Amino acid sequence: MIETVDYHSAGEPFRIVLSGVPELPGATVRARRAAVSEEADAVRRLVCHEPRGHADMYGCFLVPPDDDGAHFGVLFWHKDGYSTACGHGTIALGAWAVEYGRVTAAPDGETEVVIDVPSGRVTARVRRAAGRLVSVSFRNVPSYVLARDVPYGSARVDVSYGGAVYVSVRAGDLGLSVTPDALPELIAAGRAVKAALTPLVDHPDGIYGTILYDELPDTPEGPHQRNVTVFADGQVDRSPCGSGTSARLALLSPDGVLTHDSIVGSRFLGRIGGRTEAGVVTEIEGTAYRTGEHRFTLDPDDTLGTGFVLR
Repeated sequence: MIETVDYHSAGEPFRIVLSGVPELPGATVRARRAAVSEEADAVRRLVCHEPRGHADMYGCFLVPPDDDGAHFGVLFWHKDGYSTACGHGTIALGAWAVEYGRVTAAPDGETEVVIDVPSGRVTARVRRAAGRLVSVSFRNVPSYVLARDVPYGSARVDVSYGGAVYVSVRAGDLGLSVTPDALPELIAAGRAVKAALTPLVDHPDGIYGTILYDELPDTPEGPHQRNVTVFADGQVDRSPCGSGTSARLALLSPDGVLTHDSIVGSRFLGRIGGRTEAGVVTEIEGTAYRTGEHRFTLDPDDTLGTGFVLR
């Protein structure tokens, strides 16, 4: 029996596994990510792949924090493995921790939820009014630029880090726009850009995804963009991508607010909350909503086993 609570953040699913995961050994969250056993990974495949999930499913395993300074730790996963960061997941985890009493919170005001993730320690700030969720923001690990103006065919791309490494490219420079009807072409472009840039980028985590974006008219608070993030092996973020928004802020370094829209019309707001030698400290704001509670099983006679991926 595997129990989960499911949320979505700005349209992107997030499945929190509460029970049924074998022990994940390691002194830190990052070490646990590097040493996931086959038994534990079978649980990822079971709840992520079809018929219980799908090719664009996302979720996490809960693990102990690195020390007493955090409330808990998490390992983020997707159909192809385990990521170093997940902003939309951090927003969902903040909402879950408060709504399910993992962290004590007053019905009004702001509650901090401190989470250890593979990229470091992040803090979600959950705002409630009369017991109802208003918004969740999170303060990310420092974000920074790795490369600017790198040639890619007739286009130029930028590379930055926001808990994971992203390549950013204007969709229009590839003859595309960030719209749902262009999704197959956007996925193909995202994969191609990532493949071309991977040998050129020297970072221990490698390139996680490609952010294809459209420039929109500025708001009174700052720049406005619409993006789709294609990550892992062609997986599509329905949200504006939290760690990707941090990576965009490192490139833009706006004094105001980045209004970041997704391909489905949802929105995150990103701002720079400070600057350190390691990079800019970003704060990303969005919302998360519970979509269900589940108990998954695997029939021993099920010939499909832990499932399959069909895109």
